[in-house]
This record gives sequence, structure tokens and C-alpha cells, in this order.
Amino acid sequence: MTDVPDKPSAPGATGAPGTPSAPGAPTATGAPGSSRAAGALPARALDRRGAILGVATAGAAAVVGTAIHAWNGASQGGATGSGRTTEATVTVKGMRFVPDTIDVASGDRLVITLENTGDQVHDLVLAGGATTGRVAAGASARLDAGVITGPVEGWCSIAGHRAQGMVLRITADGRATGAAQPSQAATGHGGHGGHGGHGAAADGPSATPNREAPLPEGFTPFDAALAPAPAGTVHQHTLTVTEVPSVYVGAGVTQTRWTFNGTAPGPVLRGKVGDTFEITLVNNGSMSHSIDFHAGIVSPDAVMRSINPGESLVYSFTAEHAGIWLYHCSTAPMSVHLASGMHGAVIVDPDGLAGVDREYVLIQSEIYLGPEGGVTDADKVAAKAPDLMCFNGAAFQYALQPLQARPGERVRFWVMDAGPSLPTSFHVVGLQFDTVFFEGAYQLGGPDGVGRSWRGGSQALGLQPAQGGFVEAVVPAVGSYAVVTHAFADMEKGAMAILKASE
Repeated sequence: MTDVPDKPSAPGATGAPGTPSAPGAPTATGAPGSSRAAGALPARALDRRGAILGVATAGAAAVVGTAIHAWNGASQGGATGSGRTTEATVTVKGMRFVPDTIDVASGDRLVITLENTGDQVHDLVLAGGATTGRVAAGASARLDAGVITGPVEGWCSIAGHRAQGMVLRITADGRATGAAQPSQAATGHGGHGGHGGHGAAADGPSATPNREAPLPEGFTPFDAALAPAPAGTVHQHTLTVTEVPSVYVGAGVTQTRWTFNGTAPGPVLRGKVGDTFEITLVNNGSMSHSIDFHAGIVSPDAVMRSINPGESLVYSFTAEHAGIWLYHCSTAPMSVHLASGMHGAVIVDPDGLAGVDREYVLIQSEIYLGPEGGVTDADKVAAKAPDLMCFNGAAFQYALQPLQARPGERVRFWVMDAGPSLPTSFHVVGLQFDTVFFEGAYQLGGPDGVGRSWRGGSQALGLQPAQGGFVEAVVPAVGSYAVVTHAFADMEKGAMAILKASE
């Protein structure tokens, strides 16, 4: 720390929440390390420097994306300031601020430089409301904390980061923080409401689901009908990350969803064994994001890294094995990114896959409600306590707008458990499965007729998170067939559909 004579804050402060601190950063195109802002120090050098310096003079900060948030003259305790300014530098290591405690003389004004030496976007928000705004990996920003007369707590406001340990404590004359966590009303439950910059609604309690609510006017369910694998052996797709406010998630509730191509789940991709997928990931969000394709066998270092807003990368893989494979954002905390909608499926057809009359894809996932219109509640994610369960992103959507079939048709359901944490037991009331394909192998039926010699059948397909497969059944007659997870408490939270068979 460095004491300097008090002076006015820099005018023209920039870097408001929700905006990167280094706009116009060059776009990365897949080379390792190319996602860093121009002129930023390498991560390893910065991490080592942060560990050595701890609290240091702000004059040593990297200048990339530097901004200062002006102090309005108020003190943290209402007392008159000493006329001195203390400057401190804080770096990032993993999901921690380094140092995580700053001690200043009571009455000093504190200015903090946040050097983001991590590999994804972070920010620093203080309990009094001062914030750096979003700071890209490799960039820095300055925050004027005002006059410090007592303990103050700060944190990273991006959903899940505070719960992962990104907390900063400011003490005065060595007095430990010892203060209670800021209230939910003040911080939006873990700091991911109003400070988060995700387009969330005002801070407040978690939204309350109404399981009897009809679908809202104008809502279109995610299209569960699956088209055949496209022709050709090379499939090129662009997946653009956006953070979309007020998306309907079922039971009368909207939430901010983090999406691939504007939908949660993201697009369903399909091909055959031996096909090549060339995916361009574009980050148009306000924080770092990434992608992990379980369908590919690749080194994760380059293609699964987190990239800053405005950057892109290319992820190529060859589908070597059949199945329905999860893809998801792998930026920490992964559980929160996945639960916020950042998941999808790649279907790779097994050789000799027979034709059917209808194919549907159902991806089960969990929804952990924040305030109405707000972001995922990271504390609920950590506790594995979802408010809603869903197929394809919205609870109850196919119960209220059923899937269609006709008597005598063979229907195939591709099923994926995206989690992030809970299993499923997929079941259709009134039907039995005569063909079951689980995690790359036929358990019943298929080209070799497994199980037919003893007239075997299946009542449920059990899946752990990140597992998938498909089942087939013939619809016997007109009727409404409930499609559910047989974990009934989860079914009652919204993981249910109706297969409506009519002439």
C-alpha cells in the first residue's frame, strides 16, 4: 500500500457494470492465449507478480482497460477523513482475490486497483455500492472506496463467483471485518442482482413459481421434434453467447438466461460417426464464457478455455462414437453457467439406426430461481435445491402444449440429463420401451435384436448428469401419455410432458 496526499478522483469514469473494461479488444481465433486483451501481461507472470507484491502501489497496475470510479466524498462510517489516500492493488488467482484483506488507517481514503490476472471476467463491488464494473481477463480498473472508518466487505458480483470465495475484506487499523453479510435486499442474494449487469430485474426475493400457470401469450415451446442428420460429413456451426433477460422458464416465472444462439438449451446438433464438426464460439455476453463438447476427443487446453466478451474461438472435433452427447459452458463455476441455460446436445447416430415415425429430443435440467427476471441463485445450485425441473428449458411446457403422435406410430425419444447435479428416470406412462440405447450401446433391440429372444421390455431409462440415450415405443391407441421423470418430486416441479396420440 502507498500513502499519497489526497486528490480529486479522475473525471470521466468508465466501466459501468455490465460492460467490459477493455472495449474493442482484438478477437481471438483459436490460438491458445489469444483471448487476452492487447498489451496485457501473460497470466503466469501476473499471477506470480500478484503473489509476490500482495498489496502494492496502484502505479504498478497494468494500464489496459484502466478506469476509476469516482468517489462522491462520503465516508464508510460518516466520519471526517484524514486527508490521506491509501492505494492498494488486488489481483485474481483462481476464484480468489489476492490479497483478500486490506488494512488501512482509519479515516484514510482507499483507492483499489483490480488487476484481473485470472482467465475470465471479474469485477469488485463494495457493500456501499462502489464498483469497478466488469474487468476483462488481462485488464485492470480502479475503484474509489471513499474514506474508511470501519470494516467493509467486497465481492465479485458475477453469479456464483462470491459463493466460490471471491470476497475482499477491508479493515481499519487492524480491526477484523466481523460484519454480517450484506442483506439480500442490498445485494440481490449473493451480489448477483442489481450489481451483476446481466439485465436482471430489481433486487428482491426469489421468484415464486405457480405450477398452475398457463403458458404466456406469445410463448413458443422449444421445438422437441428432431430432424434427421444432415447430409455431408462436415458440419459447420456458429454458437453465439448472449445473456438474455426475462426468458420464460415455466410456472409463470421469467429469468435471465445465458444462452447459445439465444435459446436454453442451445441448438441440437446432429451427425454420424466419422463426421467432423467445426464450431465457432462467439462471446457476445458481458462476462467470460467457454464451451466443452463431450462428443469430441480433444485436448481441452486451447478449445475449452474461457474467452472475454467480444472474442471468439474455433473448436473442431471428429465424432468417433455414437450417442447423445452433452455440450456446456465450462467457465467456473460450471454448475451456475450450466444451470443458467448454457447447455445443449450433439446427437451422433449409431450405424444402422432404423427409421421411425417420429423423433423427439428431451434434455432435462434444473432451474434455481433468483428474483423475477433475475439470474440463477448460486446458493441454491450449491445446495442442489432446484425450484423447477424441466425438459428443454421450460417447466411444464409440453404438458400445456403436448407433443404429437398417432396410434400405431413408432416414436423415438432421445434423452439427455444436462443436470447440473440431479439424475433422471425417464418413463412414459402407458408405454413400454422395446428398444433402449444407453451411453453408446443397445440394451434392448437395435440391429442385432438384443433382448428380443426373451421378449424383454423396459419401463425407464435411468441417467446420471451428462448421460444420455434413446428409447423407442409403439403408441397403441388414442390417448394422452404422460412423459415424466419417475423421480416424482422432480416431475412435480416441471419435468413432465404429454404425448398426445390422436387420429
